[in-house]
Amino acid sequence: MPHPQPKVRRMFELVEPIATVTFSEVPNEAFLALGMRNYWDGYFAGRAAPLGLAPAEVVHAVFYNFADGEVARHIPWVWGKTTPQQAIAVRERGSATALRQLIAELADSPGLVRIADLATQAALSAPTEGRALYAGLRALNVPEEPVARLWHAATLLREHRGDGHNAALLAHGIGGTEAHVLLALSLGMRAEEFGRIHHLPKAQLAAVIDGLRGRGLVDSAGGFTGAGRKIKERIEVLTDELAAPAYDVLSVDELDELIGGLEPIAAAAQAVD
Repeated sequence: MPHPQPKVRRMFELVEPIATVTFSEVPNEAFLALGMRNYWDGYFAGRAAPLGLAPAEVVHAVFYNFADGEVARHIPWVWGKTTPQQAIAVRERGSATALRQLIAELADSPGLVRIADLATQAALSAPTEGRALYAGLRALNVPEEPVARLWHAATLLREHRGDGHNAALLAHGIGGTEAHVLLALSLGMRAEEFGRIHHLPKAQLAAVIDGLRGRGLVDSAGGFTGAGRKIKERIEVLTDELAAPAYDVLSVDELDELIGGLEPIAAAAQAVD
């Protein structure tokens, strides 16, 4: 049954810190031990592995928001050091270890198995059409161990939403680097300060901001216009709408139970930066 958007948005807030333990120290160290040169080698190997030996152009298209050439610095180089199958296993093991460390005694609580099961039910139920990364993850075996299963489910739900978010950006004519500019502004930051794009050549970033200014989305001072703020909100609302089908399989009570069960886990996962 369809669920109200605030609950879909809340699920995003709860799933995000659980899924993103993947990008923390323990999995990163495991990838470095395979011969990766840096954090981003491990990032691309782990996150792109469900796509198999896809060329950089395909990974760039699916990930959507990396600047031109960034993916190609890592793909296919990483596949000379590891295989997609090995990267999937290393990522899962490292992420489950990291999550277990962060959530401490919650990892062995009886309620965690139930929450992992509900999350997995939702994570495996959404349509795959047009969602390449989600479809790749759906094709993987679901881990049996509850903490690993919870991480896997959170990752599926995150990437399902992410694929939908990319579709929403595309529908509104917002490119990948432009999306980072709008996100930075929505967080009250100048684009030049934002972590995912501050490293870009100044002229390249200035051209992106000029393009948004020309469309009336950014003002002369580099901040949001009313139209820019409105388009950002429309994209977020559409992203929620496109994420909602994952939760249709759950009853109202089950979704409430899942949200309640995830809250302490997400809080613990988020508490350590």
